[in-house]
Amino acid sequence: MITEIFCLIDDFVKTLPLKNNNTLKSDDNKKHRNRKGKMSESEMITIIILFQMSGYRTFKHFYLSHVCINLRKEFPSLVGYSRFIDNSKNCAFIMLLFMHSILSTCTGISFMDSTSINICHSKRISRNKTFKGVAQRSKTTMGWFFGFKLHLIINDVGEIISFSISKGNVDDRIPVPKMIKKIFGKIFADKGYLGKDLFEKLFEQGIHLITGIRKNMKNKLMLMTDKILLRKRFIIETINDKLKNECQIEHTRHRSFTGFIINLIAGLISYQLSPNKPKIRMNLDTVNSPITT
Repeated sequence: MITEIFCLIDDFVKTLPLKNNNTLKSDDNKKHRNRKGKMSESEMITIIILFQMSGYRTFKHFYLSHVCINLRKEFPSLVGYSRFIDNSKNCAFIMLLFMHSILSTCTGISFMDSTSINICHSKRISRNKTFKGVAQRSKTTMGWFFGFKLHLIINDVGEIISFSISKGNVDDRIPVPKMIKKIFGKIFADKGYLGKDLFEKLFEQGIHLITGIRKNMKNKLMLMTDKILLRKRFIIETINDKLKNECQIEHTRHRSFTGFIINLIAGLISYQLSPNKPKIRMNLDTVNSPITT
């Protein structure tokens, strides 16, 4: 598994433009050496992704107690923990590009939802300096939180086909137009995506947005297959739970925004590379007769 992940990442890194210059200029117009690190970007990204799959709760414990002891043969050029953390900041953009490269394709049946990414306890919001002016407070059906939102679109076999990250107080409908460039067919979502403007905008692009209705709304006609698939929307909620509890995209120990992004993207990559994904199994004949919801 380690070799497969490393080869996949290393092959992708080799396709990126090479850095020809060995010096960089900072904001103070001073030149700084851009020496190649002892560990390659491919090795560091592989270790970060392995952490998301490991079950360890803290990266420091994973690196010092597992990687430095049990994976010396796989990673002969290991550096100290502090040096690794400092150098890994350069991997954030590469990881983001890699995640986009492994996004799956749309099958015509998609599910859309957002989930909160809490970065600190509500009682410590005023003392949080790491995300001051970046994270925002908002409320979901589970209560108040302080942080960000992860917006996902998946296909019927549980693969991520589009994602976006926003501040916690951003309306779920706002990132949707930027996430549907390669989407077609039908998208099933919850009542938070209700809206005439969004429905018409998606319909103009050949996408049928299907959501439930609120109690004060009139019933509408819906195909039986659409009604059944709308009830299958729990698949994306299962994926959100898997991302948080198994891939660990949410915790309150971040010390920088870059570290937050690296942890979040690594969690998405580890899920996307996982062979065990929740999927929809339906053995129903297509029913075209409309019924009321």
